[in-house]
Amino acid sequence: MAKPTKTKQPESNTMRVKIYAPFKVYYDSQANSLTASNKVGPFDILPQHHNFVSLLESGDVTVRTEGKTDFSLPITRGIMHVKADFVRIFLDV
Repeated sequence: MAKPTKTKQPESNTMRVKIYAPFKVYYDSQANSLTASNKVGPFDILPQHHNFVSLLESGDVTVRTEGKTDFSLPITRGIMHVKADFVRIFLDV
């Protein structure tokens, strides 16, 4: 009896991004990339990024989506969690 083969999921060029605080959602949609800053400096998140958690420093969080104007939000601090093409940023406001 042959073992079933594992089919590889097609790679996506988008990821879901949700930026929110206790009482407000600032962004919740698909995106091609995201830029934010932590203590080390600015960094980018792209689709297929490895699981990642980071404390965010003050600065702009910028979300880019093909064919749309960039969404940019100045923040004081927050927590970012990246898992399975879903980026969650919870802001401390």
